[in-house]
Amino acid sequence: MKEKKLRVEGMMCEHCVARVTQALEGVKGVKNVRVSLDDESAVVDAGLLVSDKALVAAVEDAGYKAQVM
Repeated sequence: MKEKKLRVEGMMCEHCVARVTQALEGVKGVKNVRVSLDDESAVVDAGLLVSDKALVAAVEDAGYKAQVM
């Protein structure tokens, strides 16, 4: 497992945090999702086969902008 951090733009409330958390938990190989509204970030433990592109796509499909830091 490797820790990956993403910058997530567009979150405004705890409902947004829940949507981003759920989106990232849906990516196969991702565990321990931690999303922070204050830091506009998400940190995940990702398996070696989880690509940055998959993480960004999951967040963007949920309606937010993301980039791996």
